[in-house]
Amino acid sequence: MKEQRHATVCPACGTANRIPDERLHDGPVCGSCGTALMAAEPVPLSDAALPKFIASTGLPVLADFWAAWCGPCKAMAPTFASVARQMPEVRFVKIDSDAAPAATDDPWQPLACGELLAIRDGVLLAGPSTISAAGRADDAF
Repeated sequence: MKEQRHATVCPACGTANRIPDERLHDGPVCGSCGTALMAAEPVPLSDAALPKFIASTGLPVLADFWAAWCGPCKAMAPTFASVARQMPEVRFVKIDSDAAPAATDDPWQPLACGELLAIRDGVLLAGPSTISAAGRADDAF
């Protein structure tokens, strides 16, 4: 039987890595820079890193578009981090809408900060109308 491998992109250096299914929970690190690939916490991404991360990561991605001045974003952050710890097989990423304005371009087009998008293999699975911080993120995947 052929070993199942998942592609994931390092959030620090952008290198594509392939992780055997049975090693997803073993603390895999990037083969290039040594950064943890499956940290059970949201990782920040720049607008430059986001397209490659989304397109080349075969695992589900839950993207939080936030801003430092946004009260609801601040209120939701602890819940987002808590859910990330509960679902280590999902890549949780945070994109600062003010620092990464190009991240709001196609194909995902978040309308504003405070939005969550569920993406897998570069395809938008669910957007802000179907996901809420209090809802179940796993329902989107």
